[in-house]
Amino acid sequence: MMQLSRRPLSLSEIARVALGQEPVEIAPGAHAAIHASRRVVEEIVSRQAVVYGVSTGFGKLADVQIPPDKLEQLQVNLVRSHSCGVGRPLSEAEVRAMMLLRANVLTLGFSGIRLQVIQLLLAMLNRNVCPVIPEKGSVGASGDLAPLAHLALSLLGEGEAFFQGERMPSAQALQKAGLRPTDLRAKEGLALLNGTQAMHAVGGLALLRAKRLSRVADVAGAMTLEALKGTPVAFDERIHNARPHPGQQAVARHLLALLRESEIRASHAKNDPRVQDAYSLRCMPQVHGAVRGALAHCEDILAIESGSATDNPLVFTDNGDVLSGGNFHGAPLALAFDYAAIATTDLMSISERRIDRLTNPDLSEGLPAFLAQHPGMQSGFMIAHVAAVALLSEAKVLAHPASVDNLPTSAGKEDHVSMGMTGALKLRTIVEDAENVLAIELLAAAEGLEFRRPLKAGAGVERAFAALRGLAPRVDEDRALSPDIERVADAIRGGKFDSEHEDL
Repeated sequence: MMQLSRRPLSLSEIARVALGQEPVEIAPGAHAAIHASRRVVEEIVSRQAVVYGVSTGFGKLADVQIPPDKLEQLQVNLVRSHSCGVGRPLSEAEVRAMMLLRANVLTLGFSGIRLQVIQLLLAMLNRNVCPVIPEKGSVGASGDLAPLAHLALSLLGEGEAFFQGERMPSAQALQKAGLRPTDLRAKEGLALLNGTQAMHAVGGLALLRAKRLSRVADVAGAMTLEALKGTPVAFDERIHNARPHPGQQAVARHLLALLRESEIRASHAKNDPRVQDAYSLRCMPQVHGAVRGALAHCEDILAIESGSATDNPLVFTDNGDVLSGGNFHGAPLALAFDYAAIATTDLMSISERRIDRLTNPDLSEGLPAFLAQHPGMQSGFMIAHVAAVALLSEAKVLAHPASVDNLPTSAGKEDHVSMGMTGALKLRTIVEDAENVLAIELLAAAEGLEFRRPLKAGAGVERAFAALRGLAPRVDEDRALSPDIERVADAIRGGKFDSEHEDL
């Protein structure tokens, strides 16, 4: 059981809950802070003070004071009016991550929301009531207003939700799960809507997949190196100690471990006329390592965000102040997702260059053209490389940063927005493209190894080769490779090619 105890959450913790592997509850020690912040809001209501979001309208309408008898309706209206998302629903894992993250930041005690509302959110999570949340409609300014409004709408028993794989009205889903919808009191609608948890959920889960890819790229690259009869000399630790970026050093160690005990290397080490390999082989530590560094930086930002109060206004219980600020703004995450998108695209770029070297007879060190058994009669991996180029081209377009865009909203009151949700959605697509490109490289590299038999590659590469052959046999005759690519990409997502030398 995961306990929310007013602390940040790691990506791996978020993923466990997102995948339904662990239930969640609020730690008893967090109850006091939640109750204390709620008392501040109730005291404001009782003395009819004018406080943004408690007794006023929202955004441009912040100067409109709301009568005390309309405060609860104000919060319901806020949720309903902001439920304007469009497009396909977010995946169940993404919504579950979003629910967890929202509950976690509400337990910090800065939001003025009742404990029972957060508990209902977690009960829905634990009983698999998954709100239908359209993926588009957020500019990441006052947080992810539209996606979080759809989440809040389900808490009210309105909108739609998935339950046991079936889409239905939220009221019905709650009833089937043995739950009752909540009402909303002063500030509670706003407390549920202001925040970055939609972009965090989508981008965070994509970032975790990208982290896995940065290691699988080492495995694919090592297999390609062996198929091309390359040298591991460029991975000597002395080279990387002379430029001690941690990611670069880690990749060099990983590659050496994968290539250990290589019969292919031993067969030509003494009489190899080549001085050094092409950059896509020789510079794997520098490129893959830089990607690791970028993704680690982004993960650090998400860790901070997971334990941060992101709504507005914030309630400070030490003196009863309720202060308006901008913690809902998605800029930190938006920039991180753009950085991760660029890094993942570069990982695809170097992988595509290695695929070209495997399939191009002018570069492949004696391998047949396009890895075909009978070139000319067969096309082999010719169009698999074309598919990789197509995916890389799409990723290059998507890697243009979303965070540099801006359009004012709310009649100019919200005049600078982050576009963080757009960045998260783009990152998700880029990661999926990258999984397919690395699947193509693994398939092509394995095919290259077949032409080096009976010599064996390094022990780590051979383990990856065996795993791949469990998914796709050798291409003795031309066949449709799409099913193979899909199976291998799915296996990458499932951790099939994680190296025992590396921890995620």
